[in-house]
Formats: sequence, structure tokens, C-alpha cells
Amino acid sequence: MRKSLYLATVAGGALCATLLATAAFADTGAVFTVGGAGGPNAAVGDTVAASLATGTTATFYSTATGTSGVTCTASSFSSTVTANPPAPGVATQTIDAQTFSGCSSNIIGTLGVRSVTLNNLAYKVAVDGATGAVSVAPGSAGPIQSTVVITTLLGVITCVYQPVAGSLTGATDNATNSIKFTNQQFNKISGSSLCLSSAFWTARYSPVTDTTQGGPIFVNAVAPEPTETATPEPTDTATPEPTDTATPEPTETATPEPTETVTPEPTETVTPEPTETTAAPATV
Repeated sequence: MRKSLYLATVAGGALCATLLATAAFADTGAVFTVGGAGGPNAAVGDTVAASLATGTTATFYSTATGTSGVTCTASSFSSTVTANPPAPGVATQTIDAQTFSGCSSNIIGTLGVRSVTLNNLAYKVAVDGATGAVSVAPGSAGPIQSTVVITTLLGVITCVYQPVAGSLTGATDNATNSIKFTNQQFNKISGSSLCLSSAFWTARYSPVTDTTQGGPIFVNAVAPEPTETATPEPTDTATPEPTDTATPEPTETATPEPTETVTPEPTETVTPEPTETTAAPATV
């Protein structure tokens, strides 16, 4: 009976270890993981979102090194995971929404910024797991395009821009769970002479979060090997056989033979024979 229980325990432990290893391999190793490098995979259909990193702004400046243009204190995006292959593959998303607010202009002759809007969403996004590089390309709705509405001394003007390359490039950083776009050049395709002829866009979004699963997104360059935690084999603890404690044989205490006390033979006291007293002769 004991042996049967032992074998059942061993078999059960081996089955659990196999199931755990299989689950770990099945749920990790993709380009996008949630909560940590090598964590659970982000699933196709998950929503990924982010806002500007704390203390940063999104800027559209007239030159790559200038400070003249439009600055926005808030911006956010929302996207959907469309493919998440094993690392180091290329994961894909669609940017479904991106907003800018709190925008102002320091361009001479302008009074304020009414809106900054991205047109022709959704855009296609590809993230290379090997390098962390991000590429944003147009979707089926049309080219990537931004429309900026500005109030000027002469009235409201509308400036429309498209990226020079037709697409945008950025980079991910696992240390801050961020995506950064630096000096992405847009050229004006329509608008007043008061509009900037070129606008260089810079923004950093962090943390980038899988809002479906509730954790930061990490980009994996290498699929982690599943680690099988060895489950120690149950040890058959030998139950010591009961030891026969030798009961000492009772020792026979020799009872001393009773000693016979010699009763001395009674001594015969010799009674002296009565002595005959000679009677005195009678006197006549």
C-alpha cells in the first residue's frame, strides 16, 4: 500500500512539472510581453495605450534644433495588437486614436492653437523585437497627416502637414517602457504663409501599457528559454523497523538457605543425691 501511494505521488509530481513547463512555454516568448521581459504574452486584440512621459511635451518646431513652433503639454495614443510572433520577430499594431491638447504657439503673428489633429487613422505600426525600432506607416484611409488650426492676428488659419518620408520612425526603451519619436520631419502641403513650411515632431510616450491585461509592455529581442523548475522527487522516508528491546531476563536472587540454629541440648543438672544425716544416738 505504501509503495502504491509513493508511485502515485511521483507520477502526480511529474505530471504537474510537465504541465507547468508547457504553460510557461506557451505563454511567454513573444515580442510583446506584459509586466516584464519574458512575462505573459500580449494577446492579439489587446489594447495598448500611453500618454506623454511625465514632465515632457510634444513639440512641432520649425527646425530640428530650434524652439520656435507649436508645443503641446498633453498627448496620448491608443492602439490594438494585430500580431505578436515569437521574439525576435516583428510585432504589429494599429494606431486607432492619437490626440494632442494644451497646445500653444510662439510663432510671430500667432495668438494661439485651436487644435492639432491626426487624419486618416488607423495607421499601421511595426515593432522589431531584435532592435526595438518602431515604424509607423499609413493605413488604408490615406497618408499620415496632421492638421494644425492656429489663431493669428489675421484670423484662423489651417496648416496641413505630411511626413517627408511618408512614414515615421521611433524607438522603444524597456527601461522606461517608452516609445520615443525624435525630429520626425513633416512638410506643409497646404495652408497660409503664416504656417511653418516644415515642422519637426518630437514626443516620448511612457509608460506604454497593455490596458487589457493591466501591465507595462516590454519588447523582447530574444525568446526566453522555458525554465523547468525541477520538482524534487518525493523521498521514500524509510520507517525504521521497530527494534526489539531485549527485556532482561529476571535475575534469580539466591535466597540464602535458612541456617539451622543449633539449639543447644539442655544440660542435665545433676541433682545431688540427698545426704543421709546420721541421727545422734539416743540418750538413755
